[in-house]
Amino acid sequence: MVEHIVLLKLKEGVTETQTQALLDGLIKLKEVVPGMLDVSGGYNSSPEGKDGGFTYGFIVRFSDVAARDGYVPHPEHQRLAQSLVRPIVEDVLVFDYEHD
Repeated sequence: MVEHIVLLKLKEGVTETQTQALLDGLIKLKEVVPGMLDVSGGYNSSPEGKDGGFTYGFIVRFSDVAARDGYVPHPEHQRLAQSLVRPIVEDVLVFDYEHD
């Protein structure tokens, strides 16, 4: 299994409606991306103060590395990144790890 963790540094003025549209779009990708198992996301709520300005994040769980590797260039993922991610973010941090 692969956990694909994405942290977003949102532009000033981004609304919850915009981040919800992003999450909804990611959830819909499960219908077209083979091996995409689960999606969750939300705003940072950590009290540690170590977010580095990344205030929103999501996790996509894939069945294996091949599924994750198919997701990255998938046309629907690219469309979502262009239309729902790029307009609202200043910076993105991606971290993936594998586990059983």
